[in-house]
Parts: sequence; C-alpha cells; structure tokens
Amino acid sequence: MKDFAGRRCQPLPAGTPALDTAAVEARLKGFPGWTCEEGALRKTFRFADWPRTLLFVNAVGWIAQEEDHHPDLHVGYDRCTVAYHTHSVGGISDNDFICAARIEHLFE
Repeated sequence: MKDFAGRRCQPLPAGTPALDTAAVEARLKGFPGWTCEEGALRKTFRFADWPRTLLFVNAVGWIAQEEDHHPDLHVGYDRCTVAYHTHSVGGISDNDFICAARIEHLFE
C-alpha cells in the first residue's frame, strides 16, 4: 500500500488497458480488507455512529475531488462501502489503488 499512498492519479484515456486479474490480485495482497467484486475494488468501513460515518464520507469525497477519481459509495448508519473502478479503462487501474491507499491512510 505504501507504494501507492504517495502517488497521484493520472488521466487514463479510453483504450488504456485495465489491470489483468493477476495484477489486481497481486496488488490486493497489500490492501487488507479490500476485495475485487463485480469488476470493482471494494471495502466496507464500519463506524460507531452516523456522525462518524458522514465525516468519513465527506473526507472520501474530498480525496475523490483532489484526485479527480470518484468512487461509488453505499452509505448506511454505521458503515460505508467504497467501490472503485476506472470507467475509461473498463476495469480496475492503478488509480483505484492510489485512492484506496489514500482512504486507508485517512481511516487510520
């Protein structure tokens, strides 16, 4: 994860290949709790209550704007599921792992 935490997302034009399954699986080893499901990098974060969940959601939104790479979020009272995939490549890219690393740093 440390390899990704200091990096910034890069524009990936249409036609750029997505990471293959082996590359995604290799990267996931450094991202505890993250999975690849339905073509997206995904993790559910749990919180004690709604205010903490909402603070997390807003912080993830700030990261998304800074990186110009926006996740799908599913928000509940005490949890938020974050799902990243890169539309322009039709799958998972290093940009998804960069944002996941930034979110992990935030969550710590």
